[in-house]
Order: sequence, then structure tokens, then C-alpha cells
Amino acid sequence: MREELKQARLRRGWSQRELGRRIGLPQMHISGIESGKIVPRFDTLLDYVRSLDCDLLLIPRTLVPAVLALVREHKTSSESADEGDRPLYAANEEKRETKEDEI
Repeated sequence: MREELKQARLRRGWSQRELGRRIGLPQMHISGIESGKIVPRFDTLLDYVRSLDCDLLLIPRTLVPAVLALVREHKTSSESADEGDRPLYAANEEKRETKEDEI
């Protein structure tokens, strides 16, 4: 989870100092949380997560594989959207020649 939080912060382009400013913590505290040296209180963790536009959820253990699959699918679709969706066909695709055209 620490690594996911750090990656979410980096994707936003925020430094530890910027994140700390947003949630009212010193940069050293953010560093300690990300390195595992500090175990944050629940309300601090919740502020940290929500500032990154994420949330904490209580998921029944039996549903974890399904939720992880949905998250992977979402990440994959987001990455392909960033690269630009390619249509399955082109609107100005040249007309294929048929046998009738050849006659």
C-alpha cells in the first residue's frame, strides 16, 4: 500500500512537501509513512489517501480477486486511452475491390 500511495503522489507530480502541505503534515512525516518508518493513524491515512483522489474500502476477502481484476482492467483501459484509442475500422478506408469491379 505504501508503494501505491507513493506512485499515486508521483503521478500527480507532487513532492512529499506538496502532499504534506495539502494534508497538514511535515515532509518528514510523509517520508516516514512512505518508507514504513511511521505507521499513520487511521484519520491521517484517510486524509493522505483522499488527497490523492482515492479511498479506502472494506472488501470481503472472498471478493478481493474480483476487485483486483476490476482495478487491473481499469488501469489497462486508462493506459490504452492515454495512448489514443484506435478504431477497429477507418471511416475513409479504401473500398475493397470485388470480382464484379474487376469485370
